[in-house]
Amino acid sequence: MMTEYIDAGEAVDHSDLSNVVGHAPAVTNDVTYERIVNARSEPHNWLTYYGTYDGQRYSTLDQITKDNVKKIAPAWVFQFGAAGIHAGASTYSFEATPLVVDGVMFVSGWDGWVWALDGRTGQELWRYKHEIPYDVSLCCGNVNRGVAVAEGKVFVATLNAHVVALDAATGKLVWDATYGDVRAGESATLAPLVVKDKVMVGSSGGEFGVRGHIDAFDRNTGKHLWRCYTIPKPGEPGSETWPADGEAWQRGGANCWITGTYDPELNLMYWGTGNPAPDFDGEVRPGDNLYTDSVVAVDPDTGEIRWHYQYNPHDLWDYDSTMENILFDQGGRKLLAHFDKDGYMFVLDRTNGELIRAAKFGERVDWGEISEDGKITVKVYPDKEGDPVHFWPGPAGAKEWTHAAYSPQTELFYVPVQDVGATVRRRRREFKESMPYWGASVVVDSTDMKGFVKAFDASGKEVWRQEHKLPMCASMLATAGGVVFTGEPTGEFNAYDAQTGEILWQFQTGNGHHGSPMTYSIDGRQYIAVPVGWGGWVEGFLPAMLGAPHGDALFVFALPETV
Repeated sequence: MMTEYIDAGEAVDHSDLSNVVGHAPAVTNDVTYERIVNARSEPHNWLTYYGTYDGQRYSTLDQITKDNVKKIAPAWVFQFGAAGIHAGASTYSFEATPLVVDGVMFVSGWDGWVWALDGRTGQELWRYKHEIPYDVSLCCGNVNRGVAVAEGKVFVATLNAHVVALDAATGKLVWDATYGDVRAGESATLAPLVVKDKVMVGSSGGEFGVRGHIDAFDRNTGKHLWRCYTIPKPGEPGSETWPADGEAWQRGGANCWITGTYDPELNLMYWGTGNPAPDFDGEVRPGDNLYTDSVVAVDPDTGEIRWHYQYNPHDLWDYDSTMENILFDQGGRKLLAHFDKDGYMFVLDRTNGELIRAAKFGERVDWGEISEDGKITVKVYPDKEGDPVHFWPGPAGAKEWTHAAYSPQTELFYVPVQDVGATVRRRRREFKESMPYWGASVVVDSTDMKGFVKAFDASGKEVWRQEHKLPMCASMLATAGGVVFTGEPTGEFNAYDAQTGEILWQFQTGNGHHGSPMTYSIDGRQYIAVPVGWGGWVEGFLPAMLGAPHGDALFVFALPETV
């Protein structure tokens, strides 16, 4: 039995799975919208999912540099449980991005767990457990990607499609709102996004034939304020890209299961949308299938879609485009960069959605070609039922949901790249509520795969690469110290020289990486935090080659304390 000590010396028995009510300092009480807008001005904190609204995953902290990073070592480790299976999932992963506010860390785990920790020592301050029904339908694992904080509350989306607000000082439930129908296969895995007086969340469940949506709730009361459906119903703009008869649009996917980014000056959120359903059977959904595989620019006040850009019309390869849309400025223009599962990098004008350029970043890409001006030439179609069709990259993508980073210091993007092919046999399946609606069987090339960390400039030119023996499936973190961090499926946590790609430091954590590192500081000491824990599969496609997992943990690294 492991016992930790929290508020006023109270013992916590970790064998008791009930909620533990402790106490954390009231550090979030004055985390206002204005503070989140200006989050880069307080780099000792990590106030929102990507660190800042722009999605760059870049920190101006520079105590850890490319010259001294080889000296960093574990400062503390928080281990919260062994591998498990629950809620109908065959997999779990520790995929969250921790948040830190003035020395207090807030982090979520799989199966409905949320913790407040002392960011200096890892001591547990409180924990919360949201009870998840066993029969929730999950496509791709029992996971949660993080929380949001604002004005005394911690917000988390749950696997059974609730969004809840917790008291940030005690972990007690403040309000609980439902925004998805679990009976139909809807779920939720993303970190909420706080914008102004609202909490934004997106839905999951595209593999079960649901209609994707983004929802806004009043962050004080939990009142539902608006819903933005990402598939138009008949008569709405874009509905002509779906069959005029039948119900294909009602079960068409386009779920927003990764947190959006936000430009406060333009007052626009940028949400990526998922694949159409069924994933591989395009005959039942002729047309471009808006707004699947797109970025939609959404007004946070009303939920109205102001503009969109579709990265992959009529997707037949399960190439979700939910992944981050990184906001950056260059040449006097307000731009957006997106690295799509289909193997192409897109740069858009984020004021209006105009395509600036498209460029290939994937290693082996043969499903089709996209010219610099966005013209798509498809080369591979899974168009005949029962015949095997092989294509690169497979449905796991040239890049997973895990995030790229951008450094304004180097003006480079750092991208975790997967090189994995797959064979698909299309099989017609009639829609049935809450049942998988893929329209194919999929076999991954488990013996012919590799991974890379690559750096690109905004023109799409590759500047450097590091090759790895397995696909890279963890997010990148860039820092002003000239160091870039990410983890490998085999357990190594790596530091790279941001300019050259040289591996400067490596630490074996004992389990695979499929989450998002971040950085913060307390009393002038910089810490690097990384969640570690990877189940038997990556998003249901890529076999893990690591044997039995060792349990999830949060590793926190720092330079040795000076005496």
